[in-house]
Amino acid sequence: MGISYQKGWVRPRGKKWHGCFRRTELDPETNETKLVTHSFVLGSKTEMSKSQAREKLENEITKLGGRSTGAQSVVNGAVTFEWFVKNRYLPLKEGDWREETAKVKKYLIQADLVDAFGDYRLENFDKVILQTHLNRLAKTHSRDRVLQIRSYMRAIFAEAVDQDFIPKDPARTVRPPANLREVDKTTLSWEQLRAALEKLGDIRLRDWILMKLDMSNALRPSELFPLRWRCFLEDSRVLDIQETLYKGKIRPFGKTKSSLTKVPIADLLASEIAEYREECRKEGKDTSPDAFMFPGRFGGPMDSSNYRHRVLHKLARELGLPKLTFQVIRRTIATLGKTKGHPKDIQGLMRHSRLATTMDVYMQSLEREVRSAINSIHDELVATGTEGPAPQQPTTTSGKAPDHTTGENTPIRDGSFKKQPKNTTEGGAKKTVVPSRGKILLFAGKMRASNLEDVR
Repeated sequence: MGISYQKGWVRPRGKKWHGCFRRTELDPETNETKLVTHSFVLGSKTEMSKSQAREKLENEITKLGGRSTGAQSVVNGAVTFEWFVKNRYLPLKEGDWREETAKVKKYLIQADLVDAFGDYRLENFDKVILQTHLNRLAKTHSRDRVLQIRSYMRAIFAEAVDQDFIPKDPARTVRPPANLREVDKTTLSWEQLRAALEKLGDIRLRDWILMKLDMSNALRPSELFPLRWRCFLEDSRVLDIQETLYKGKIRPFGKTKSSLTKVPIADLLASEIAEYREECRKEGKDTSPDAFMFPGRFGGPMDSSNYRHRVLHKLARELGLPKLTFQVIRRTIATLGKTKGHPKDIQGLMRHSRLATTMDVYMQSLEREVRSAINSIHDELVATGTEGPAPQQPTTTSGKAPDHTTGENTPIRDGSFKKQPKNTTEGGAKKTVVPSRGKILLFAGKMRASNLEDVR
């Protein structure tokens, strides 16, 4: 990169001062440096002297990154955003991305950043431009995509600062837009899952076993469809996940480090899978160790996208389900599994690297569980006879403790009295008789009348 260390010069043109300076810039087309002279208006001759104009020119050159700053030299920002991304940012990051991951990331960066800012010079960016663009994306894109773009945006400009292309990072304080589109949080009930399995059982044995295995172990479709018969360890009731499938390609790695592992399966399900294998043998299908457990028409693994549209979406329409996809099934199992095991157990079932992913992303709050918690809290508030120190007994105006068994009056704030609920017994245990709503309203009316009388 070319750098300019000179202070430029000032010349009068008409009634204004013009500042000029030269610097070497990189030509994006030829990838070679060239000397370029810049000229711009500094101000009116009546507003500033020549020395003041020179001082302003020096400040402008500094803003453009044309002077040395301390021990490090700031490279001028004359390159475009597109050139920097393709020639300086992506070459550093591609080595850390897997092939398919790289395709997705490059597409998002190209579609949402490069296409919008391709010809912008790095030195012309500021926080307002980037924040406005992010706010615009939030109106048409999903929450996850907007957050991803913000992450790429910050990484690109942080790298530009680190490589001395710009002196200051304009994306450092860019915030996520407040009104992001909510992600899908659809979950089903046990009854809806059972209805789906029953419907599949009437159609085809292969689909019934496939979906029951997916629902029982919350498998990802990339882990479910490439399963081979050697992965089914019948004696130990274990499923050994060895490969994953992505866009028709078998891969020896998974989404996370714990994706490829041995997972236990239910004893009854293991017996049903063994029976399914016997049925496949009787039909003349390949059940050798390398054969797929759920083959497609030509013996290879089925396409998960095709299966989702052909089977799951059709099933959702027939049963009136809000939505039925593999992601909905995983989210449902994580949510309903809250009552079946510890969160760490559900994390192991989902094979997530972090518990926060299981708790914050997959587990959803259910209305009936919230209502049950509210009812439990209310029951504790009105319950009596619990263990703990006995409450201090209030005294009447005569100095005697009230008799709760006979309904003796107890004082209230304004000096009047109210009846205590009588205690009854059931099998020797005390039970509180809570006043009815009508009595409570009648008592409140008397209270208000009493207070008004005191005021008068």
